[in-house]
Amino acid sequence: MIEIVLYGLLAGFVATAVMSLPQYVFWRRWSTMGILEWHENQMIASRVLRRRPEDSFAIGFVFHFANGGIAAAAYAPIVALVPQLLQLGPSVLGPAFGIMLWVLTLAPIHKPLTGLSITRHPLGWRPAALSIALHIVYGTVVALLVDLLV
Repeated sequence: MIEIVLYGLLAGFVATAVMSLPQYVFWRRWSTMGILEWHENQMIASRVLRRRPEDSFAIGFVFHFANGGIAAAAYAPIVALVPQLLQLGPSVLGPAFGIMLWVLTLAPIHKPLTGLSITRHPLGWRPAALSIALHIVYGTVVALLVDLLV
């Protein structure tokens, strides 16, 4: 089972890297507050390190990858232990996993962590749309890699 968790962790790191590439393009345009995940992780790092948010970006980015790895490390054994899920295939499981992560983890904590509402964000609907789309990409990459590795 530990091997499956490690495969999930690896899949999560790869999927987070894939997710982060397009985020970089938008970060250059919108700054950190426009990339919801990066903004949250920057604020977490700021609180943990007791530094100003602008001095916590790099550690926040490490947290972004850690969160991506941990989420996938949980996904892999669940899929391995419930083989009926595998019948859905990665093209269904992946997007469902990505959306579930967004709904259960990102959406409820964004405003408490950053002070910015997702629904009334200063940049409008675009950061939330980007975040949901890239969580679907993340989930799909995780599901495809776990399907190959497990």
